[in-house]
Amino acid sequence: MRRLPPSRVKTVGMRRSFAQQRAAKIATRNTQTPPADTPRGGNAGLPAASLLQLIWLASPALPVGGFSYSEGLEASVEWCGVTTESIASSWLSDQLHLALARGDLAVVAKALGAWRRGDLPHVRALNDWVLQTRETSELRLQAEQMGRSLVDWQRNQDAGQPEHPGELDALAAMSPTYPVAFALAASRTQVTVRDVLLAFAFGWAENMVQAALKSVPLGQSAGQRILARLAVEIPAAADHAQRLMDSERQAFSPMLAILSAQHETQYSRLFRS
Repeated sequence: MRRLPPSRVKTVGMRRSFAQQRAAKIATRNTQTPPADTPRGGNAGLPAASLLQLIWLASPALPVGGFSYSEGLEASVEWCGVTTESIASSWLSDQLHLALARGDLAVVAKALGAWRRGDLPHVRALNDWVLQTRETSELRLQAEQMGRSLVDWQRNQDAGQPEHPGELDALAAMSPTYPVAFALAASRTQVTVRDVLLAFAFGWAENMVQAALKSVPLGQSAGQRILARLAVEIPAAADHAQRLMDSERQAFSPMLAILSAQHETQYSRLFRS
């Protein structure tokens, strides 16, 4: 397959300027009107245990295997010319706004409320949506493997707490996916929906930057610059996801799906497929 020159790189199915313009508009609106679920005084009243649990869930050290997937990035290096810091940064920015915010982040937002209400039918519907909209076997493998691993982690954390296993048993019976399992773990804290989305997105960003360091490859300083850019853009992506209704959620990133399918048979791979 012919390698595309960097000037013609197509990121996740849309132009870079589109994602940037939308992020800027959302960020401007957010500075004027804070999200409805944000308590007065920010997180001043958030218990330390809830804050630490959220940090724990966002940590790349959480043993769920996120570091072993590149989500199409490794294939983009091979076939789309993602070979510089600038291109990799724009690629991940587009993936944040055009894929994560419209799909998994929106699922986490809805699943968090469903778990807190005890609405298992809605939880199941969200979990089924994730499974049914994964466009390649690689992407579905990632969602399922990380979901099972997070359920196992929660069982270990819940040892001696009989009030929690019922939820985990219900989730395990659904072939759990990572966004829904993450929402369950976060639902046991007093953290707002927006903060849970920020944590989920930042955990994703850290894993993807590490994938870029290895596959592009890039140096640590370049990786930190990319992560800084994503950190600035994550709040806008989280706010967009939080506003989406179930009928507005989508998983349509054709270029990402093509690259994921190509990665499954890529000759030399660092990441799991």
